[in-house]
Amino acid sequence: MEIGESAEPGDSGRTDEHWFFACYKEEVPEDGGVCIKYGDCQIALFYFARRNEWYATQNECPHRKQMALSRGLIGSAGDEPKVACPFHKNTFSLKSGINLNGNEQSLEVYPVRLDENKVYIKIK
Repeated sequence: MEIGESAEPGDSGRTDEHWFFACYKEEVPEDGGVCIKYGDCQIALFYFARRNEWYATQNECPHRKQMALSRGLIGSAGDEPKVACPFHKNTFSLKSGINLNGNEQSLEVYPVRLDENKVYIKIK
């Protein structure tokens, strides 16, 4: 699923941080994720419905460099929202990107905002 390719016209230069339109809220499954493609970047976008929270991370698992995190399982470790890689079961904080298994590999995370039923992600 390549949602988000309809980014704002003229946004080809990514030197400054800016928000881009990723998708419509209803395009993301509750308690699940989708892959958003923006240029050559793949971002995993999650709607954690049980917490009514939105998160975005890199889609690439840092362990084996597979684009798979958007298909990972989300849950909680105490109060920490997390995603588990569907292949390797490494878990990462959806807030900070830190590997919760104690490994040094972590994820890049991106702010998410809603404007009515539109989802936006902030990138550099």
